[in-house]
Amino acid sequence: MTATEATVFVIDDEPSVRKAVARLLKSAGHRVEMFGSAEEFLRCPHRDGPGCLILDFQMPGQSGLELQKVLAEAEYTLPVIFVSGHSDIPISVKAMKAGAGDFLTKPFRDTDLLEAVRLSLAKDRAARALRDEVQDTRQRLHTLTAREREVLSLVVAGRLNKQIAYELGISEKTVKVHRGRVMEKMRAESVAELVVLAERIGISPLSETRPRPDAPLAADEPATIREPPRE
Repeated sequence: MTATEATVFVIDDEPSVRKAVARLLKSAGHRVEMFGSAEEFLRCPHRDGPGCLILDFQMPGQSGLELQKVLAEAEYTLPVIFVSGHSDIPISVKAMKAGAGDFLTKPFRDTDLLEAVRLSLAKDRAARALRDEVQDTRQRLHTLTAREREVLSLVVAGRLNKQIAYELGISEKTVKVHRGRVMEKMRAESVAELVVLAERIGISPLSETRPRPDAPLAADEPATIREPPRE
């Protein structure tokens, strides 16, 4: 994916700043859209794709911080680079707490802005890739039968085949068949990879119930002596 496939949104009420920033970004190969206010940005439809926002912290009307809050509530996830004519520490702290990826004080160096944009675009692409992976994993999960999903949950919870057979009331041979289908459908090469895929979509081993105390042990699993509860 190249820089030209991403969009950098420049939102600043100073026309000279907008033009200078846009000129710099275009020279680096970025696609740029410019807006003179937060309200103008919100009124315009935007294509869904990788990008980031360069957002003036203080603007007439809705401030940059207020716009960032609106976007966060709307689950608009593009990274934000705040810029401000003031170098007050409290302002930068507010920006970072609001989720800003970076904070630059005007006048800033071209290299600093380009680096901030590079990091923000990399962050957005990584987040999009992760969302795509989660969606793909969920689609794989939907291909499992109800029984296979039960086996999946027990496998990632650390159950042995013999324990799974006992809990589900099926034969160990049947468990092996289901387990093989689960690995194939989820495209997992190992149990460790299956655990990672399961956790990615919210199936955590820690959320599963513990093995029953009377569940049969594997042949090589040592028995433990449990002390009776103290009064």
